[in-house]
Amino acid sequence: MNRIVCLLILLFATSCNYFEKKKVYPEDLLEEELQTFNWNEVDAYPTFSNCDSLTEKEDRKVCFQNTLISSVNEFLKAQNLVVSNNVNDTIRLNIKIDKTGLLVVESIKMHPETIQEIPKIDSLLRRSLKGVPKIYPAIKRNQQVTTAFELPVIVRIN
Repeated sequence: MNRIVCLLILLFATSCNYFEKKKVYPEDLLEEELQTFNWNEVDAYPTFSNCDSLTEKEDRKVCFQNTLISSVNEFLKAQNLVVSNNVNDTIRLNIKIDKTGLLVVESIKMHPETIQEIPKIDSLLRRSLKGVPKIYPAIKRNQQVTTAFELPVIVRIN
């Protein structure tokens, strides 16, 4: 009888832990997920339809950049720019592609000499990007996201 009573007391003392439920708060789960989340990387870079056949992430990124640069270069070549001094500059376009695929030029960095030789270069660069094909936005965890890039454009006019 003593054994049964001891066994029952032991059973009651340890069984309470089995009925105790641990509360899980959504905020804690979100905080834990955000700690492991890499905000600087996307699963798929923005792309054009001509880059869809490429399967590697880096290849698609290079295709995207090359398509943008060639669009800018073709537009600038068609302008027949005339300068009094040689221009040799790397212009840095900071662009943003929002989650709908809209391309926005946030800033343009260039040497003052380039602006002096080609006063309308800023508007020409912005117009050159208006004619790019439809952009498909970057993907992060199966969601379309906004991304920002710095696009170097080399301008050489002799």
